Amino acid sequence: MLITGRTTNGGHVRARATVTTTALASLLAGAALTGCGAGGTGEEKSAGDILDEANATMRKLNSVTVDISNRTTSGGSVTNRLVTDLDSRCRSRTTWSGGSALEQIRLGETDYVRPNRAYLQKWKNYPGLTDEQKLWVKTPVDPAGAGRDGLASCERPFDSFGTARKGGSARVEGTKAVKLVVTDKADKAGTYTFYVAAEGKPYVLRTVYKSAAQHTTTSFSSFDEPLDVRAPKAGEVLSVPGGN
Repeated sequence: MLITGRTTNGGHVRARATVTTTALASLLAGAALTGCGAGGTGEEKSAGDILDEANATMRKLNSVTVDISNRTTSGGSVTNRLVTDLDSRCRSRTTWSGGSALEQIRLGETDYVRPNRAYLQKWKNYPGLTDEQKLWVKTPVDPAGAGRDGLASCERPFDSFGTARKGGSARVEGTKAVKLVVTDKADKAGTYTFYVAAEGKPYVLRTVYKSAAQHTTTSFSSFDEPLDVRAPKAGEVLSVPGGN
């Protein structure tokens, strides 16, 4: 909870106040500070401090689910769901407007990748393909190919940047949140909005990026829940030695 005022501070009580008034003021001050997470000092955290604490909390997670939706003014859209341990084990599904989809399982140094028929027709230039693609392709992880063909990394940076200011309170899927608006000199065209949980651990619940050309929403959930990421069945896998 954030302290929004200090009118109950005992320092405002004048010396000539009665013992009863002084006691009442002290009681109100104590009530205002209870549970506020400010280490008992009563100091209000800045937007930058809240964002730093939230990012530090996210970096300590053992698992999280990340849902991303990106729309552009050109009409194209892409969505992605990533279930990850934020290290080397994750499962991802990316879907593009038009029906193209790419699934991925990463286990350490091995990727299992499964594109659907629409993906192969559009992105791999197989226009005559009519059967649905059901097999996974097993391939070594290529560190130099990050982001290529829509493949995801299990890692996510949770770093603060730019200048943050408070934007009021909000609710994200029923959870109270503090709204932080961030601007960055490196991206003058866009604005980032972070929604940080105001109750319990200060998780980043959602981020929204808006510019004239793009609107991206990233939601975080299933914090530290058991991670069920496993390889496909052997009969569903094609092995491609040395590459994709």
